[in-house]
Amino acid sequence: MPFTHLLESFLIHYLERFSDACFCVRLRDKTYTIGAGEPLFTIHVKQDIPKKELLTSAELAMGEAYMRGDIDIEGDLFTALCVLLPHFSKDSIDRSALSKLFHASTKKSDQKEQVASHYDLGNDFFKLWLDKTMSYSCAYFKKEDDDLFTAQHQKVDYILEKLYLKKGMTLLDIGCGWGFLLIEAAQKYGVKGYGCTLSKEQWAEAQRRIETLGLQDLVTIDLIDYRDVARSGKTFDRIVSVGMIEHVGRPNFPVYMGDASDMLKDGGLFLLHYISGQDERATSAWTRKYIFPGGTLPSLREIIHIAYDEKFRVIDVESLRRHYYKTLMHWYGNFQKAKPQVEAARGTEFVRMWDLYLCGCAASFYVGNIDLHQILMTKGNNNDLPLTRWY
Repeated sequence: MPFTHLLESFLIHYLERFSDACFCVRLRDKTYTIGAGEPLFTIHVKQDIPKKELLTSAELAMGEAYMRGDIDIEGDLFTALCVLLPHFSKDSIDRSALSKLFHASTKKSDQKEQVASHYDLGNDFFKLWLDKTMSYSCAYFKKEDDDLFTAQHQKVDYILEKLYLKKGMTLLDIGCGWGFLLIEAAQKYGVKGYGCTLSKEQWAEAQRRIETLGLQDLVTIDLIDYRDVARSGKTFDRIVSVGMIEHVGRPNFPVYMGDASDMLKDGGLFLLHYISGQDERATSAWTRKYIFPGGTLPSLREIIHIAYDEKFRVIDVESLRRHYYKTLMHWYGNFQKAKPQVEAARGTEFVRMWDLYLCGCAASFYVGNIDLHQILMTKGNNNDLPLTRWY
């Protein structure tokens, strides 16, 4: 590792460790080649990044530099992120300097604000790049060329099939978003659905959908914390939660699972669909600062462990990692088409932040930094279910 590069720029010195792939870095009219072979992309450094920031969190420092336009990627952003992100995930982070990010409050009032900071950006914003179902979670692709709308319908159908619903059952959706899953369950299975969300925007759109379809007798969605639903004493035959546990914070994982157990009737089914981390460390300072304040990815092993501390029995676990990669690439493509409109309303830095978020998440799933798991559990034993997953 040439010492001269350290004198010229600590960033160049830092990036020289990423030599398992070939790329170029252009800084002050000089071009440096990292690795051997044909360069896959070029990082154009318009403003150097201080050493202190890189040592605190290189991912955060370079993410912020990209948002400001201090660095740019010449070539395919997805390819660049597939090279860079695995290295960032292995780097040490100065957690004392970023203590507020990694020790976010888990109080109800603070978590409501955290949720609102992302999901209350506006229904009009999300409608620009989500499909018509307004599903903001991993789709399910039965065929390589399924479009996003089809894949989101298939995801919901797949979840409802796993829940083995029967007419007249009650179904709780914890963190129900815009209500699509509950609406489908009511229309296709005749179940009575109840959902909770902390997003005012999602709640308002869900109410409009329910009223438009005339489902007020079958679907109810409240603007309420899941903990307050549990305290109300309500119980359900089935519970589903899609992409919600990531927002409760590690100290609250046992609370969340305990409340789910309390709300589920004996023998009932609980399907937990969530983004999972490879271990129990919170590593993405940039995501916690700019995208999901307080967000924490549970590992598969810790959720299984907590489940058995309650009355749950795990009967099925499935990884949908590659499905989420495909989902995010659809969202990223849709966002590119809407970019002029978003930039006019929210500015260039916001657009570059969301480019990095959507494309970076797709890359993270693709390279295996993160995963997506569906865990199906029963409360206690249930010997009345079909013998195979394919019921």
